[in-house]
Amino acid sequence: MPNDNPAQNNDENQKPSPKKKNKKQLKIWFLIPLIVFAGLMIMLYMRLGKPVEIVTNTALERPVPTFELPLLSDTTRMMTNDNLPNQPFLMNVWGSWCPTCIIEHPFLMQLSERGVNIVGVNYKDDIGNAFSYLNQRGDPFSMSIQDLSGQFALDLGLTGAPETFVVDGDRIIRQHIIGEINEENWQNRITPCLMVLNKANESGGSPDKQQIAEVCQ
Repeated sequence: MPNDNPAQNNDENQKPSPKKKNKKQLKIWFLIPLIVFAGLMIMLYMRLGKPVEIVTNTALERPVPTFELPLLSDTTRMMTNDNLPNQPFLMNVWGSWCPTCIIEHPFLMQLSERGVNIVGVNYKDDIGNAFSYLNQRGDPFSMSIQDLSGQFALDLGLTGAPETFVVDGDRIIRQHIIGEINEENWQNRITPCLMVLNKANESGGSPDKQQIAEVCQ
């Protein structure tokens, strides 16, 4: 029976069909990625030309951070700052899980054979894997401390293993080498720094600040 109520007929005609609703929803969902993309482009544009710096908390020019950590070769013995050498040395952060440490290791062995004192910091490593690593490749370290939590390495200013810190006779960190040590950076960066530190240590004085600034960068 036909509906004789004109108002009701108008309401029914004005109601959107399900198809129109779906099309409208699809348009909205399609616009969301465009809005997000536009927002990112605006942010990038605002940053354009501005310097981007990554600041790390480094212990450079400060004493080696205070620590009390087990000796890797005998975890019942706790090592502290007092056990560190009282002459210039290298502090190398390494791990058996670290591919670049494997690449670096033969050169560390060469340095050890040349009489360079290297203190190892075994970083976030399984002790069994660490022993196997040294047994297979040789042990270039005068001692290795076990930094299982990684907190000591973070206090040093580690960004990722391997990294090496050149420390003077007063146990102050004078140089930070990011990445592996090789012949190039050994000759060009580390050796000049060590020469200044060793000379000061032999004379019983502190390294000259100007020389440190020039050669230990």
